[in-house]
Amino acid sequence: MDVADIDLADLDFWRRPLKERHEAFARLRELEHPVFFEEKRVPLLRSGKGFYALVRHADVVEASRNAKVFSSEPAVTNPEPPGWVKQVFGESMVNMDDPRHARLRRIVTRSFSPRMLAGLQSDIEAACARIVDDVVKDGPRDFVDQVAARLPIHVICDMLDIPQELREKVHQHVDVSTAYTGVRPSLARSIQLAGQNMLALLALQRMVIKLGHERAAAPQGDLISLLVTANPDGEKLTDKELGSFFALLLVAGNETARNTMAHGIKLLTDNPAQRELLTSDFDGHINNTIEEMVRYVSPIMQFRRTVTQDHSLRGLELKQGDKVVLFYGSANRDESVFPDPDTFDITRDTKPHVGFGGPGPHFCLGANLARQEMRTMFRELLTRLPGVRAVGEPELLLSNFDNSVRSQAFTF
Repeated sequence: MDVADIDLADLDFWRRPLKERHEAFARLRELEHPVFFEEKRVPLLRSGKGFYALVRHADVVEASRNAKVFSSEPAVTNPEPPGWVKQVFGESMVNMDDPRHARLRRIVTRSFSPRMLAGLQSDIEAACARIVDDVVKDGPRDFVDQVAARLPIHVICDMLDIPQELREKVHQHVDVSTAYTGVRPSLARSIQLAGQNMLALLALQRMVIKLGHERAAAPQGDLISLLVTANPDGEKLTDKELGSFFALLLVAGNETARNTMAHGIKLLTDNPAQRELLTSDFDGHINNTIEEMVRYVSPIMQFRRTVTQDHSLRGLELKQGDKVVLFYGSANRDESVFPDPDTFDITRDTKPHVGFGGPGPHFCLGANLARQEMRTMFRELLTRLPGVRAVGEPELLLSNFDNSVRSQAFTF
């Protein structure tokens, strides 16, 4: 494939079949230096001059670890939202560097401690059992709607003790935010999606802030109560910080598990030998199976960084203010780290994968929760519905950010 035919900043590239995109990234990994891609102006968003694409595993790891040079500020999404968004909605933890990032992460980390996650296990098991009960009762139609999308939202709402009457609205708002991560093909569509996303985020913020006030006055032992009452250092989340964290938890915490499970059922269907190996010793293989699914899928496809000072990366002289984009899906198929990377192999060494983000301060805070959800759900599915399998091809979201499955037919 000719490098001149590759434009990661153009919508047409993300319309290409997945096989062609993988071939394009493989060609870019062969090059001596990262390639610069010019960006077109995107309505309602900051128009950048362009970015260098970091496609090799080593480059993504270096940029992830070196947060002083590769900054998450002003934003990690590509393209960056305008400054007024932060004024209205508050600032997300993923768009911060230390010490601000470290303070927020310190407050919320206790929500994902081994003790907290162990306490969630019985609730996750019960949720998986109810979901499979409903599949048996209603019949298999769409794996995303009936299984993959239900579990993460259910678990998060349980953690936060969201009242039952509000949960359907939460699910709807998250779906709107997911659609907004897709590529926006026109001015009219950009305006429509931006408006819908803004209303969804505002609704989520109002909901959780109201609950935060109630729990601060009468703590109940749930996650919201934990975040709005002071930790041992006297730190707690403000209203805006709580709202931003809630949105991040619902979108990021939902998408990783949801996307991996939706792609995962297709991977197990298309690779019967791997499925048989897994079911022959579920406990012995499930942890590595999940890591291989995350590597293969790369549920979040990219994040952006801003260079804070002149820096040499693999012979490329980056200047202060330059933008780089970390392409996790490409790094996870780097042949120098993962031999035969396009093969789904649950026995491979997946420890270096960057499917939860690269190593460093922004490694996914909810990675262990996502693993726990997927491990429990696949156990429930494969035990109770041993014939469960995908039917046909998935419908994918057109996106350069979120490797999301919109729907996947299945049967058992």
